[in-house]
Amino acid sequence: MAPTPSARAHHDELFPDHVSTLAQTDPELVEYFDSFAFGEVPRDAPLPVRTRLMVQLAALIACGAVNEYRTMAGAALTVGITPVEVKEVVYQAVPYVGMGRVLDFLHATNTLLTEHGVSLPLPGQSTTTPDTRKEAGLAVQKQIVGAAAVDAMYANAPADEQHIQRYLSANCFGDHYTRDGVDVPTRELLTLAMLIALGGAEPQVAGHVRANLNVGNDRATLLAVITQLLPYVGYPRTLNALRALDEHAPARAGEAPPHHRS
Repeated sequence: MAPTPSARAHHDELFPDHVSTLAQTDPELVEYFDSFAFGEVPRDAPLPVRTRLMVQLAALIACGAVNEYRTMAGAALTVGITPVEVKEVVYQAVPYVGMGRVLDFLHATNTLLTEHGVSLPLPGQSTTTPDTRKEAGLAVQKQIVGAAAVDAMYANAPADEQHIQRYLSANCFGDHYTRDGVDVPTRELLTLAMLIALGGAEPQVAGHVRANLNVGNDRATLLAVITQLLPYVGYPRTLNALRALDEHAPARAGEAPPHHRS
């Protein structure tokens, strides 16, 4: 089957004048994948194209899918996502995915930006110093996670694990969440996308569903993000994410799917 008109329109918006070699070698797969990923999914899970691509880039990093990441990062630049925003997706992945995996994506991003005529390094986005990172990080951590929850994490951690709590506040939140370039609600969506794509991080997925709610991302937004990740992360990880969503942000009785709302 040929891709639907809506799928073709979405695909052409992201990849103008691009013809995949897979269309020649694997035409059936490409046709029904494109109809699904660029037709059905955007219809049922409407998100602004910028948000959609940013969370998909985050998930692709967590999956280790560097080839698909290169393609989608090019699409991100095509639709107006800035080089700073693309870089911030990569930087946000470091505390959640680890530099061991992120390094290949950092190099891929630098190569892509250079090919697009972007001068490196980009303008700095850090807002903290070595002296302020822990205090600033703790403040944003409490904003996102909740002050009582953060205080409990410190109180309940064994004495020989207190350094991990300090790292979370100073490094994960102080070095990363305090950066400019991407706002906190968007960073939380990126983090959730990475955790979903990683697999095996269900407690953290649940925690960041709650964190997203704390920063103003509602159930409809989170459901749309989870749905938009499905073509790239598969059904098992998607269903695990839905379980966390339904536990912490259950649907209201009679609530219609987004594309059925007036």
